[in-house]
Amino acid sequence: MMQVTQRLSYDTSIQRACGELSVPRASYYRWVNARTKTPQVSTSRRCHPAALSLAEQQQVLDVLNSPRFVDKSPGEVFGVLLDEGHYLCSERTMYRILSAHEALAPRRQRCQQAGAYQKPELLATQPNQVWSWDITKLKGPRTWSYFYLYVILDIYSRYVVGWLVADREASTLAQQLIQRTYDKQAIEPGQLTLHADRGPSMKSKVVAHLLSDLGVTKTHSRPYTSDDNPFSEAQFKTLKYCPQFPGRFGCMQDAKVFCRAFFNWYNHEHRHSGINRLTPASLHHGQAQRVLEQRHRVLEQAYQRHPQRFVTGVPCAGTVPEAVWINPPTQAKNNTNKEGEPPIIEY
Repeated sequence: MMQVTQRLSYDTSIQRACGELSVPRASYYRWVNARTKTPQVSTSRRCHPAALSLAEQQQVLDVLNSPRFVDKSPGEVFGVLLDEGHYLCSERTMYRILSAHEALAPRRQRCQQAGAYQKPELLATQPNQVWSWDITKLKGPRTWSYFYLYVILDIYSRYVVGWLVADREASTLAQQLIQRTYDKQAIEPGQLTLHADRGPSMKSKVVAHLLSDLGVTKTHSRPYTSDDNPFSEAQFKTLKYCPQFPGRFGCMQDAKVFCRAFFNWYNHEHRHSGINRLTPASLHHGQAQRVLEQRHRVLEQAYQRHPQRFVTGVPCAGTVPEAVWINPPTQAKNNTNKEGEPPIIEY
């Protein structure tokens, strides 16, 4: 059709020829251009006069892959070399050289492996074996004003062993709270593990030196992993979802009054779902078994009055949890729920 249109255009115009044969002019012109277009001969890309020579590029690559810089980013290498009085090339050129040699992705993998963190695996079989602590903000009377609540929690009993409200987050305040709580609970050296996230106060040298002097083992959560510190996170949720929790506190004394009442309720009245609806105080102070025996007697009496209401026999009041984990290992998970084994609470 295109050839007929072309022959017809010799005797008349292209517009009229396309109109008579119902051929779009754009299609006709594309066909003509495709036939008359001459193939272009590819030429090699010219090298910029300021480009590094092959020898200079190899020198930069050797420096980046040297044992000293192999796990560092090009930006960090660039800064270190400048501080030492050396300039090889720009940071962007370093990236281009690594990319040209397909060495950029493996370099990132090595950097990620160098910064890998191990998953904490902590076990508590009785009170005052593992504590978890954290800091949360309480809104103050004005926008962008806060009070800081420090809380230390025993993960086995969920008992709040120590707390503090302050106007700032400081490692010295954390040191004082840990020391005071340690003395109050009569902890022995080598008995306790203190777990926290990676906040500045938690990782401070002041706190680290104190724990070393007290004989306390310290562990930290992995970055951006709230599941590694579940007990403190759950306790803060209970605090802030409390119906009496205010939107803001008028002053620090106001925050202290509320926290004093809340933690008294939490320790002595709150029936915690994670510990068989016992109060944290009863489990922490060794009264849990007596409470469960009393519950069992009440259930037995109910069964004697109306046995037809209990299909499976005398209901059980449950048992005291004998093991509480943060990130239980695979073997511990596989051993749970076996007949005759103690209940294991996993987080």
